[in-house]
Amino acid sequence: MERVIGTYIADGQTIEYSITGKEGIPILVMHGGHSNCYEEFGYGPLVNNGFRIITLSRAGYGKTSKEIGENLSKVCDYYAELLNYLKIDKVHLLAISAGGPSGIYFASHYPDRVKTLTLQSAVTKEWLTPKDKIYKAAQVLFHPAVEKMTWKLASGMSNIFPKFTFKQMTPAFSTLSYKEIKDNLLDKDIDEIQRMNRRQRSGYGFLIDLSQTKEITSKNLQSISCPTLIMHSKYDGSVPLEHAYYADQQIRDSELCLLDTWGHLIWLGRGSDHVNERLVKFLNNFSL
Repeated sequence: MERVIGTYIADGQTIEYSITGKEGIPILVMHGGHSNCYEEFGYGPLVNNGFRIITLSRAGYGKTSKEIGENLSKVCDYYAELLNYLKIDKVHLLAISAGGPSGIYFASHYPDRVKTLTLQSAVTKEWLTPKDKIYKAAQVLFHPAVEKMTWKLASGMSNIFPKFTFKQMTPAFSTLSYKEIKDNLLDKDIDEIQRMNRRQRSGYGFLIDLSQTKEITSKNLQSISCPTLIMHSKYDGSVPLEHAYYADQQIRDSELCLLDTWGHLIWLGRGSDHVNERLVKFLNNFSL
């Protein structure tokens, strides 16, 4: 896939972004945690079906300034300015995992800029809290002073011992046993995990994500007026399924699509083709 990388500077702050696909109806992607504008899960089928994908590195990720992530209101103002800079009036909005709060807030406060909202494995309310062991571990492993080494180790282990590393990571992604996951793996999955580990970085972004999840309210969800597709694996081990049910209850024009894929990374494993087909069908229904 051809990908163009750019930066937009406003008020001394930088937003890094990529554009994948030369032409077509624009999709704005709010990537998940530990990612950036080099994200690629699920992009191929969208580009092949005529969509153009704009992926911004969210606040604190990649080259995007951490200062714009002070709160969701401030950061979404900058994201709207990026669309103005790119001369894009309206987008399909795709919010993934920890990018859920940004997507929800943007859709609720900029309804004239959003054709549809798709939530994939998305955080839709307060997520990890200081009481959670995972939260405490994240404060250490993904602290800006440490995260580069964390991901260097993960990438190195994945390159040398790909199957072993994948096995160690699966509890973070799935509620299924490793045997059940193996039964649902595709040949490409471990390679995809290796590629993911090579491009992952946390920067200041993941700690910003943890602070922003508590900003999302039921009012934000209830004020979303665009058609919304909620896609979530039944076996997600990262973001509990209750987040999908909660969003479906609160958003007036929503459709819940529960998936049989093996976990949080819904673009991998048996059933992932259905994910791509279902999303393309939804987007095409509202692209005219």
